[in-house]
Amino acid sequence: MRALAVMIALIAGPGFADTVIATRTIRPQELISAGDVRIDPANVDGAHQSLDEVIGQEARIALYAGRVVMQGSVGEPALIDRNQMVELIYARGGLRIAAEGRALARGGVGERIRVMNTGSRTVLFGLIAPDGTVLVTK
Repeated sequence: MRALAVMIALIAGPGFADTVIATRTIRPQELISAGDVRIDPANVDGAHQSLDEVIGQEARIALYAGRVVMQGSVGEPALIDRNQMVELIYARGGLRIAAEGRALARGGVGERIRVMNTGSRTVLFGLIAPDGTVLVTK
């Protein structure tokens, strides 16, 4: 019985994983909808394998029609744009300092970006919080 299962597996050949393909050209910073991508039975290393991983995400680079959507080419939609005024929050222990800052990069929730404290002109790094504030890390 086990020999029969092994023979069936060998005859079936190598398994293929699904790969996400762009159905139209998607520009950078554009949100990806269900009609923009499809699944093809192919095995491409480093490519997204599920539509759920891509739909609702933002294109980081141009995605061309008929080409594979690689990991790293899409990400969380940007919550903060470059040069946008943001609230900077520094919190350690019981201390919490809030200041006004300017974003020096574009990013989505959880991304680390550079920001400038507009009061002191100091450039800092921070993580973007879901509410649009930047949690200063250094």
